[in-house]
Amino acid sequence: MQSSHLLLEEPIRMASILEPSKASFFPAMTKIVGTLGPRSRSVEVLSGCLTAGMSVARFDFSWHDPEYHQETLENLKAAVKLTKKLCAVMLDTVGPELQVVNKSEKAISLEADATVILTPDEGQEASSNLLPINFDGLSKAVKKGDTIFIGQYLFTGSETTSVWLEVSEVQGNDVVCVIKNTATLTGALFTLHASQIRIELPTLSDKDKEVISSWGVKNKIDFLSLSYTRHAEDVRHAREFLSKQGDLYQTQIFAKIENIEGLNHFDEILQEADGIILSRGNLGIDLPPEKVFLFQKAALYKCNVAGKPAVVTRVVDSMTDNLRPTRAEATDVANAVLDGSDAILLGAETLRGLYPVETISTVGKICAEAEKVFNQDLYFKKTVKYVGEPMTHLESIASSAVRAAIKVKASVIICFTSSGRAARLIAKYRPTMPVLSVVIPRLKTNQLKWSFSGAFEARQSLIVRCLFPMLADPRHPAESTSATNESVLKVALDYGKASGVVKPHDRVVVCQKVGDASVVKIIELED
Repeated sequence: MQSSHLLLEEPIRMASILEPSKASFFPAMTKIVGTLGPRSRSVEVLSGCLTAGMSVARFDFSWHDPEYHQETLENLKAAVKLTKKLCAVMLDTVGPELQVVNKSEKAISLEADATVILTPDEGQEASSNLLPINFDGLSKAVKKGDTIFIGQYLFTGSETTSVWLEVSEVQGNDVVCVIKNTATLTGALFTLHASQIRIELPTLSDKDKEVISSWGVKNKIDFLSLSYTRHAEDVRHAREFLSKQGDLYQTQIFAKIENIEGLNHFDEILQEADGIILSRGNLGIDLPPEKVFLFQKAALYKCNVAGKPAVVTRVVDSMTDNLRPTRAEATDVANAVLDGSDAILLGAETLRGLYPVETISTVGKICAEAEKVFNQDLYFKKTVKYVGEPMTHLESIASSAVRAAIKVKASVIICFTSSGRAARLIAKYRPTMPVLSVVIPRLKTNQLKWSFSGAFEARQSLIVRCLFPMLADPRHPAESTSATNESVLKVALDYGKASGVVKPHDRVVVCQKVGDASVVKIIELED
């Protein structure tokens, strides 16, 4: 049965901290999104990533071409078959991202107090005095005294691999800057971020649309990460575009909040998007460092009460080159979990980092430890209070299922769902035990052929904290007779037993639809 959870507000015996953690079938309830790239694209490494706890694979189209990403995805499919671990696919758009182009890939050394020119002439060769960029409107957007940051795969914060520039003057299309710190830039592409400056480029670029309508459609992507979301209109525009791309009308849109503009319109964006990604790399540049934690806590709270998944980025940067995170980073991961995040997104750490599998494993272990002291009772009360009365039928069932599961110390909640909405509502109340979301496929037709839905809904729960999906046999409808419901329940329980989630004499809470009624029941397992 589920062990009682300590809370951080309660006295914790110091000796108990040293007790070894128990192995679990699910490494953590908090999900891990891994960005795939040069260091994480072989079947062997991907199998390790899945086993370590990665449940969503992110394909960042700022790097490499669709053919490269397709090869990586085929390897991921092979790894999924090998490990029998489900994995969702997230396409990350480029959006209005500014880049410095270094065709020769030679290291560029920049000295503090020297000057460097940013030019839109991409034919020029990058050097210590001249950096070609992919945008000809920078000179119109900036003024003297503005701040610009440049670094590989976003500004890292490291004084040696990222550079801080201050605009000194504008000369035609060129921007002359004073270098504020000595740094060496290495690689073919560097991201350029103009702090608190509006860049007049569309959020969904023509290049993004082309990638979505070809690579995205072909691979039936589960999530679209909409980079640099600035307004709710950006999300509506992306959704309208996706709705015309075959099966992609089911794709969920995660708005990436990366700048002050997105922060200012956060509430409207949250209402429109399916989930939020707090991109702390760029946000940490636009916001003063002392304000970043405040935005994180406020944004996560808003996502939690809205019942929408929240993903936090840039947590263990040092693991790009090291086998262990810093103490501050380990604490940062735990605080993200305690603040209520659904998932941790790893970028450079898995894309080009030396230890992708170890990084996923380490982050998963930290998440699991933080989950043990997560104050679910306080969280539950706040969420119920926010929802208010009268509750909707589904909301009432979901909160009752979680309350019952905690009161009887159930080892697992099993939820039968067609759309995935009921399972997401249960997860919204952050139960301390896993939720097995049994997705019942629905038969549908486009007048030419019949097909079953359900795969999208199952994979999309892989980014939601606590949720672990199963796709049921399509011969079992969602609302059915008692006999077929019992049959599906037996399959779910057998899976739970085989994975070690449930054991003899455990209690299980089941949430299902019987006819027109929704039922929450408690089962005590026999030997």
